Amino acid sequence: MKRLGCADIREGDSESEVELFGWVNRRRDHGGLIFLDLRDSTGIVQVVIDPNVDGGAHIMAEQVRPEWVIGIKGVVRLRPEGSANDELPTGKVEIHCSQIEILNPAKTPPFAINEDSEVDEYLTMRYRPLYLRRTRMIENFRLRHKVVKFIRDFFDRQDFLEIETPILIKATPEGARDYLVPSRVHPGSFYALPQSPQQLKQLLMVAGFERYFQIARCFRDEDLRADRQPEFTQLDVELSFVDTEDILNLMEQLFAELVAYLKPDSVPVKRFRRMTYHEAMSTYGTDKPDLRYDIPLSDVTHQLAGTEFKVFNQIIAGGGIVKAIVAPGCGDYNRRNIDELNDLVKQYGAGGVVPVGFISDGPFNDATIEEVRSPVSKHLGPETINQLKETLQASSTDLILMVAGSTDIVNAALSGLREEFGKRLGLWSDQQLEFVLVTDFPLLQWDQDRARWESVNHPFTAATDETLALLDTDPGAVVSKGYDLVLNGVEIAGGSIRIHTRELQEKILLLLGHEAEQAEEQFGHLMGMFDYGAPPHGGFACGIDRLVMILAGENTIREVIAFPKTQTGADIFFGAPSIVDKGQLDELNIATRVPEV
Repeated sequence: MKRLGCADIREGDSESEVELFGWVNRRRDHGGLIFLDLRDSTGIVQVVIDPNVDGGAHIMAEQVRPEWVIGIKGVVRLRPEGSANDELPTGKVEIHCSQIEILNPAKTPPFAINEDSEVDEYLTMRYRPLYLRRTRMIENFRLRHKVVKFIRDFFDRQDFLEIETPILIKATPEGARDYLVPSRVHPGSFYALPQSPQQLKQLLMVAGFERYFQIARCFRDEDLRADRQPEFTQLDVELSFVDTEDILNLMEQLFAELVAYLKPDSVPVKRFRRMTYHEAMSTYGTDKPDLRYDIPLSDVTHQLAGTEFKVFNQIIAGGGIVKAIVAPGCGDYNRRNIDELNDLVKQYGAGGVVPVGFISDGPFNDATIEEVRSPVSKHLGPETINQLKETLQASSTDLILMVAGSTDIVNAALSGLREEFGKRLGLWSDQQLEFVLVTDFPLLQWDQDRARWESVNHPFTAATDETLALLDTDPGAVVSKGYDLVLNGVEIAGGSIRIHTRELQEKILLLLGHEAEQAEEQFGHLMGMFDYGAPPHGGFACGIDRLVMILAGENTIREVIAFPKTQTGADIFFGAPSIVDKGQLDELNIATRVPEV
């Protein structure tokens, strides 16, 4: 007798006796014949119970309900003509049951498992194992397994070594807050959970492991969002004796081959589009541009300078800019629609949007200016409006939207508008995969609140040879050897060429506000090893959760993580974090204080 998965049965198994185990997905009683859809991790197959074949099996089938765990024995038969289900891999066959064993009855679940209906997020967390039974969730984790296996096989073929690094390490400032673990043996001292293996992989380069990778668990105590969790998984890669181009080529090869493996029918892509940080910010308002649709930002400051519109004049005179996007086919937007857009851009600090629509095509003059649908048409004048229309290549069915203000606010607001129209107009699909490599990030940025420089990436990133000397005179103009890989508007990977000399590392740490003694205390273990011959090296890390989320067409990484946390970092299923026994705290020499509400 064959023991098969439910979805493994095909026409070639006809007349074979099989034994199957799984959950009852659906039960249908046709007044004699009972049909069960039996489900396991492989999929679903239809089971037919005929009272004329085995009365005992039929009595058992009358009892069972969805999500009961059963075992069945029976014979594989082809479905009667006209009854095949083309939506199922097993849709041409059915099992004619001769025996049923009830292995475990089940309560009625708090939500439907046999359909992909919307479920309150609390319930998906509270009853997580039940939610994971859904076919879509099983497919997500099958995809995740394939992604991770492909990555491991890829790097094995490239002669990389997979090396595990410690989970309990020293707390060092790398950007996010650390999760701390108290030491029982060393009272008052703490380990930190690694935000990433960044320093560890650099030390492996010092050790002479020239090609390293790891599927690493990482931990960051930071505010959560749809694509962020306190614990996550990343691919970590580091190589010695390489430059930026070597790493970019490796990233292209890895992800192009991964997509070809997962989607063999897709159009092969071997070279990803590349753009500098400056180009991305200028054209798309973000360093994570979504290239599935073409709505660029255009700087129209020059065309609008000197018009009669005082708001624009004042902003431009104060050093601000004006940029515009064209919303295709939205020329008929009414006041309510524009108010919605105003509310959106105000979230980014902008004062509002200035819309310009058209009743007809062709150039405008004083006599036809009434055909321009805009509250500022008379302030701008026909000449400026004609210039805008020509520059932006807008038609009578389009809507021009302008935002004025500081560069940061304008870019953020229009980037948000651009994303909103991408969704509203359905300009992209989950099946599209558009990669872009963004390079030449600033090395440092000025933190106005703390009055000090901050690393754009992390403090171990090297500067380009051409701008390195500017560290002494104009740190904000220094360009890093950093790079990000963006997929569909989401940063899925990033890295850099690293600093590999003590002198430069100390200089960067001093610029970031670390006193010499403090830098030695926090990073001396790394810089000390640089004194013994550290090779030039670089690498990248890729967020596995984010990557699988996009490949699966999901909107949140919680759908590709087995037991995720909520937006507040809570695990509803296990009830974590939780209060621990006072004896455990005493053993760790810890006293707790609950803040007053």
